Amino acid sequence: MLDLLDNITWHSLSGPHARFSAGGAAARRYARGFSPILGFADPVRPDFDALRAHCDVGESFYTDGWAGTPPRDWSVKVETTMFKMVWDAPMPREDPAADAMPLGEPHAAQAVALAQLTHPGPFALRTIELGEYFGYLEDGRLVAMAGERMQGGAFHEISGVCTHPDQQGRGFARRLMLKLVGRQMRRGKTPFLHVMRDNARARELYQRMGFREYRESVVRVIERMA
Repeated sequence: MLDLLDNITWHSLSGPHARFSAGGAAARRYARGFSPILGFADPVRPDFDALRAHCDVGESFYTDGWAGTPPRDWSVKVETTMFKMVWDAPMPREDPAADAMPLGEPHAAQAVALAQLTHPGPFALRTIELGEYFGYLEDGRLVAMAGERMQGGAFHEISGVCTHPDQQGRGFARRLMLKLVGRQMRRGKTPFLHVMRDNARARELYQRMGFREYRESVVRVIERMA
């Protein structure tokens, strides 16, 4: 069952998030306004031609699990790896973030600003529509958030986890994540997440919380050149 995570982007874009995507049977992208991510039915031999009508020249996207040579009209701008981690602990007995606020469209601009400041991963104005998002506001300012993104089968991703630098060390991220873990597990889902290879601090936190590493995969930022 875990092998579903090997190509979770495609399973999400062609399944639960099809209504938020553009493309066809071989390749899809999250629609403009959502996180700039591509998914392929065959990530080993991705069909970039199938995306030509859906991606503009100059647009950049994240891809997961593809390490081949790019077509002539695409360029690899960044290449690294990330870890896929899966929840492997009992359901939290209580909600440690019962005081967190549900986030929606009125908070979208602040959510984007916080993501641009802290770089939790690809994030755009409509990303918070992809699942439940919760956050902490102080004096009307969003200082921490966490939410949901990709899903497929029994798996549901926790994503967009970030805290304003001025507010770090107060446990916001951990509390918000455990809130989401509990809510997902009560729906019969298995929480998972992605964490970049160089973010050792976050990886250690997630391991202490109850996530275990499933695999390391290539992640790229690519740009359509022509």
